[in-house]
Amino acid sequence: MPEAKTLALYLVTALAEIVGCYLPSLWLSQGRSAWWLVPGALSLALFAWLLSLHPQASGRVYAAYGGVYIAVAVAWLWAVDGIRPSAWDVVGAAVALLGMGIIVMAPRSA
Repeated sequence: MPEAKTLALYLVTALAEIVGCYLPSLWLSQGRSAWWLVPGALSLALFAWLLSLHPQASGRVYAAYGGVYIAVAVAWLWAVDGIRPSAWDVVGAAVALLGMGIIVMAPRSA
């Protein structure tokens, strides 16, 4: 799978997981309607399906996905929660993305 397509799939997957966890948290911590659980559950189902679209070994996909998830979660912190990430947040996300790149783009024997 070309790198740009792989990265885009990881980004959409991370958003699906974060939304799937965020909506129930609105219900639990902010007293929002339990109806928020329905799109949350659908988003988590979408997340699981998106992870299955990667042709690589599942353990490698999950490991690489973790790096993208960290970066998207830091962006979510800023965009949705309104909390500006610290320099340490940004450096940590960059290190996680570097690790993701190493896992995904490493040469493999057939």
